[in-house]
Amino acid sequence: MPLLQTIESSSNVSTVLFFGTLGMLVLAIGLVVFIVFHQRKVIKYQQQLQRLEEEQQQILLNASIRWQEEERQRIAADLHDDAGPLLATARLYLNDNLVHQDISTQLQSIYNAKQIIDDTIQLIRNISHSLMPPTLKNFGLESAINDLFQKISGSGAINASCRFHDYRERMLPQRELLIFRVAQELVNNILKHSNSSFIHLTQNTSDGIFYIRLHHDGKGITQTDFERMNKSSVGLGLKNIQSRMKVLDGSVLFEKDASQTFFKVTLEMPLSDTTA
Repeated sequence: MPLLQTIESSSNVSTVLFFGTLGMLVLAIGLVVFIVFHQRKVIKYQQQLQRLEEEQQQILLNASIRWQEEERQRIAADLHDDAGPLLATARLYLNDNLVHQDISTQLQSIYNAKQIIDDTIQLIRNISHSLMPPTLKNFGLESAINDLFQKISGSGAINASCRFHDYRERMLPQRELLIFRVAQELVNNILKHSNSSFIHLTQNTSDGIFYIRLHHDGKGITQTDFERMNKSSVGLGLKNIQSRMKVLDGSVLFEKDASQTFFKVTLEMPLSDTTA
């Protein structure tokens, strides 16, 4: 009997060990399967996120290309519609028959041609100024934005003011131009869409970061609205802002102030010129 009991006891132990081992094996397999499926989900999510980022980058690139193409078309139209006819008219005054005319007629034709050429030079200068405002080129970002706000305030339509606190050294011209164009686009959007009674711009730096903040008391958008419009086919101006801020290695934040009385737009970018 003791021998049989020993055999039965050993058999029970073996059975327990077998099922215990089997259970551990099933648990281990289940854990591996769970990890594999979880990793697949993680990889799929990362791929979707990467695809969304690539689509967003493509949207910004398309916006930048469209903006550049619009600028080229505008310049081409100005030159074709305005400069072209002026130069053609000047050429009429300086035709081959000029040498066969009397002195007084020659002098009058030369004078008329000179006036037209002067007008053409002024036209081309204006086109050049639209590409790089002279105040920005000669005196820097603070002067250019101050000039912009003075003109807006001088119209009497809205109370516009700005103040720079930490603009001590100029950046590279192309970098300043990008910042100016972003601020200009934001101001234009506020003037066109917000129905504000005031707009105020401030600038400061902190820990190597350059900040510009715009406040207004009209209709505005939040960051959620901005991101949604950036993913749609509308809001080219906002896409231009985003693409320029990307070149500046910066960011833009649209929000409503904690007091819920006005909207605020914050531009944030490094002081470094390495990305310009």
